[in-house]
Amino acid sequence: MDRGKTSFDCSSRANNFIDSRNNKIYMDLKDIIREHALHFLPAKSLFRFQGVCRDWKLWISTPFFAHNQSLSFHTFSGIFLQSPGNPPSFVSIDPKSCGMPDPTLKFLPEPVDIRSSSNGLLCCQGCDGDKAYYICNPVTKQWKKIPKPIGDHGPDPAVVLIFEPSLLNFVANYKLICAFPSADFDNAIEFEIYSSIEGSWKISGEIFFANRKLMPKSGIHVNGVVYWQVKHSRIVAFDLKKDRAQLIHGFYGVKGLLGEVDGKLCSAYVNSHSIMVNVLSNVYSNTMQMNSNARTWEEKDRIHLDNSEFGEFAVGQAIVVFVGGNVVLVQAGRTILSHDTKNKETTVLCSAAENGTRCVSYVNSLIYI
Repeated sequence: MDRGKTSFDCSSRANNFIDSRNNKIYMDLKDIIREHALHFLPAKSLFRFQGVCRDWKLWISTPFFAHNQSLSFHTFSGIFLQSPGNPPSFVSIDPKSCGMPDPTLKFLPEPVDIRSSSNGLLCCQGCDGDKAYYICNPVTKQWKKIPKPIGDHGPDPAVVLIFEPSLLNFVANYKLICAFPSADFDNAIEFEIYSSIEGSWKISGEIFFANRKLMPKSGIHVNGVVYWQVKHSRIVAFDLKKDRAQLIHGFYGVKGLLGEVDGKLCSAYVNSHSIMVNVLSNVYSNTMQMNSNARTWEEKDRIHLDNSEFGEFAVGQAIVVFVGGNVVLVQAGRTILSHDTKNKETTVLCSAAENGTRCVSYVNSLIYI
């Protein structure tokens, strides 16, 4: 009897030890997910995960977590669509995981036009009064009004927002740069830069004499350089560090679009039944010796288009409205298709886009302003 009782006690203690070990494993796994996985998710998913437990809710709500998420999550999440005179709307690449509470941006003090976006932040411009610039995060509804610029940016400013999350900065430090026609010199372009650190605008000493008309909605920032398309298949590039501008040749097609792929400037355009994606390889190719094999652009990808995907519209009527990362968006009529260059899949992102609608890409971030 004593031996049986001893055996039972040992078995009971062993089971209790195993249960204790299992509980510890479960707790450790929960902590691992919280500490090392959550910040790789988009904002909408994180708001849903706040309901898992009180610990996760408090953790996701901290500025430290929002900072880590802005550093870790840079995935294309969807596009803002805005036609002239109408409020914006948002189309998510995955409605279950990416979204926002107020896609029309009614939390801002006045109706706005979206001008640019960068890693979760939007640059908007008021439609009335002095047409002020606003920087906002549409997920958190935080916003700031930017001081009035020094130069005249015109009715459709070629402004580009630059926000690059930094490990050392818990609050977003960003810049706005606008290329605008010079008031002092004919056929010249000047550049004005706003810094959130300094809280003021500064006009660059660089004056670019090119006799070229900028395409305001074409601006993009890649690795410290801002690029704008100009007419006659050219690109104006402004280097922020060198404070210098130059003209880049060889950009293909009036319907081409600038973007970023693998950390390089790229151009994408529809050619016959394909989307051509080229990357900038040598900005000095036009100064190379004769018969040099150096080329300004190199082909990165060629995506075949099927007429059946566009319904009543022919492939030749399609235009590229976004290219970045692994995503290319193409519009024909009211239909916008999304093509993933990695898995080679094409899906319908939106079937109700109006003519003249502007598309602005967005990343679903929790970043604090």
